[in-house]
Amino acid sequence: MSSSSSSALEMEIFQYIDAHQSDFIKDLKEWVAVESDSVQPHLRKEVMRMVALAADRLAALGATVNSVNLGSHQLPDGQVLPLPSVILGELGKEPQNPTVCFYGHVDVQPAKKEDGWNTDPYTLTEIDGNLYGRGATDNKGPVLAWINAVETFRALKLAMPVNFKFVIEGMEEAGSLGLEKLLEEENQNFFSDVDYIVISDNLWLSNKKPALTYGSRGNACFFVEVECGSKDLHSGTFGGIIHEPLLDLIALLDSLVDSTGRIQIPGIYDSVAALTEEEKKLYESIEFDLEEHRNNCGVKKFLYGTKEEILLHLWRYPSLSIHGIEGAFHEPGIKTVIPAKVIGKFSIRQVPHMNLSVVKKQVVEHLEGVFSKRNSPNKLKVSMPLGAKPWLADVNGLLYKAARRAIKTVFGEDPDFIRDGSTIPVARMFQTVTQKSVMMLPIGGADDGEHSQNEKISRHNYIEGTKLFAAFFLEISKLHRNLHETSHTETIN
Repeated sequence: MSSSSSSALEMEIFQYIDAHQSDFIKDLKEWVAVESDSVQPHLRKEVMRMVALAADRLAALGATVNSVNLGSHQLPDGQVLPLPSVILGELGKEPQNPTVCFYGHVDVQPAKKEDGWNTDPYTLTEIDGNLYGRGATDNKGPVLAWINAVETFRALKLAMPVNFKFVIEGMEEAGSLGLEKLLEEENQNFFSDVDYIVISDNLWLSNKKPALTYGSRGNACFFVEVECGSKDLHSGTFGGIIHEPLLDLIALLDSLVDSTGRIQIPGIYDSVAALTEEEKKLYESIEFDLEEHRNNCGVKKFLYGTKEEILLHLWRYPSLSIHGIEGAFHEPGIKTVIPAKVIGKFSIRQVPHMNLSVVKKQVVEHLEGVFSKRNSPNKLKVSMPLGAKPWLADVNGLLYKAARRAIKTVFGEDPDFIRDGSTIPVARMFQTVTQKSVMMLPIGGADDGEHSQNEKISRHNYIEGTKLFAAFFLEISKLHRNLHETSHTETIN
């Protein structure tokens, strides 16, 4: 395809998307209206209704849809709940086309207007060009944008440039229960002819400049439990004569990080790769407004003063955060009690080359060492209930090259290549299980507020993101065919 015919095709596609943006927003409004909160048990039926809606939408595209039953799971209180089905969809089987698999989720985080929302979280509301509603950016908006991009080719009666596969789930916000097992079971079947996997479930680094994400940190969550007896005690009767568990716990938590944010656990930085000059230059060109980022999160000051230092400590160095204490009195007012057992909760965001089992060993040895110096008779127990590994992709691969070109076409500029400081288990999961190329292709701005009050996606990002996906289909098709034609020629020669 010549560049002129290619640009004419893109123009036709983009004009259709612009002309139908009201329809696309109406679709998003219908999806946002479903309270598909996977965290709260009483809303599980709504999650299942949302998954069924997504399956119907794919079927309307002409896709073959298989809703895979994952069975049920048991909650800590003993209640057994059905797991929502995972959608495996398929559209197109042209042997000359590459096959691109898209992953998305249609469940959401909890939301109530009284939590601080300015509008009803389940009524998509447009204000000043922003579409407010739970799931607007995480992840119903991007899922619909991908579907709408596919629908555009169908509506214009254009040949599909790629074969499409879809994996859409309804339990991402609750840990993607059952998904990894399904991927393993389907690896030799559904995924056997997949060439590339695309995930759009994160955000740009800035509000205006597009980005491509090529890595994320892992997460090791820890419980540190200190217990002195079988019951809580009166501080007037026992205060000053016993080793109080909460005092032990606070000393343990205080030993983890210093005032500069540096983790104090011996050996924790040993496996972190040294920063190369080549990598350092990547950070210099990234558009990142420190003041804007500070305003977005509402803090007065960061630990570091330069863009480069902030990004390095967000993306490629580990961090440790303390999240709370279970068992201690936390209601309003005073309760003069000495709790019998307290559990501190913290996590370490680890980076590539850090081994989870080694991290756990280092944490346990450090805390046991600090505890032993206190000469406390209390019982100490350290556990790691959750561990997710970091993810890193090849930015020089075909996927990222195609996406970069598509971004240039739609937005008129090259993207920032960024990592994500949080953990994206599905990216690592898909890459590990399928051994396919995986890319994170976000369309939401940095201020979209995923998981927060007043979550939104801008009308501009939702519509231009739809164009981006359509342009990406064309670019990955061209690059894939060129690669295979070159390989075929070399084989003949």
